[in-house]
Amino acid sequence: MTRDRAALEADLRDAEQQLQSAVRSGDVEALDRLLDDRVVYTGPDGRSLTKEEDLEAHRSRSLVVEAFDQEDLQLTVVGTTGVTRVLATLRGSAVGQPFAARLQYTRAWVHAEGAWRVLAAHAGVSPRAE
Repeated sequence: MTRDRAALEADLRDAEQQLQSAVRSGDVEALDRLLDDRVVYTGPDGRSLTKEEDLEAHRSRSLVVEAFDQEDLQLTVVGTTGVTRVLATLRGSAVGQPFAARLQYTRAWVHAEGAWRVLAAHAGVSPRAE
């Protein structure tokens, strides 16, 4: 692994942690920096959200994530493209209704202008390990 690739991987790992922290705290400014303007997020229910829809959910507090506990993180970097795979347990509320879920996230990231940004994300329900 080249030094540049190692640095990109370390930066991607850091960006993923920043994203999780921003989701937990509802930090719309940090989310705005970490999400590419073209991002599309597909949730476990199959619905897709644009960046503005995602930011508005946090801004309005219609989505509140009280816990985002990462169980596993794997990442791959190829050139200026990165993929993170995160297994996490979440707890919070969506439109006033409490939720708890174990989710597997797959995020595609692009590295441009010295920073990683999420271009696409998908979350699916993950069963509990036996």
